[in-house]
Amino acid sequence: MEIQTADLCDAHEGKLRVVSPMFRSYGGRPAFGGEIATLKVFEDNSLVRTALEGPGYGRVLVIDGGASMRCALVGDQLAQLGVKNGWAGVIVYGCIRDSKAIAGMDIGVFALGTHPQKSIKKGAGDRDLLVTFGGVTFVPGQFVYADEDGVVVSESPLL
Repeated sequence: MEIQTADLCDAHEGKLRVVSPMFRSYGGRPAFGGEIATLKVFEDNSLVRTALEGPGYGRVLVIDGGASMRCALVGDQLAQLGVKNGWAGVIVYGCIRDSKAIAGMDIGVFALGTHPQKSIKKGAGDRDLLVTFGGVTFVPGQFVYADEDGVVVSESPLL
């Protein structure tokens, strides 16, 4: 599946929600998309592991990490779980680590930045709820597409 968000915007003008430019691509898959699954966590990646340990079915895990720049929510071990379990990608409104290793993996990973420190693990957070950042609300079951030009959200599949 070839994803070009600029072409999607042209073909579906007025029907897509465009996320404010803020993300950098870290994964080995620079363009990705799929059905949205969501998490809302803050400096605790326990639920991220739980989600990525489950079957991805080509979905994209959208993590609202509260834009924290104090620790990483995804590292190489969690990204590898995502690859193994069929996730198309992960979008982190926060940081990742192990970026060099993640760059070689067949998964899309967008994040605000990198941070070498791991998160805490207390199991705090919520799954499968609306999360909002970058001027867009991400709804579980809707669809997200990401590439070098940005991130767009659609109510229905486009590809």
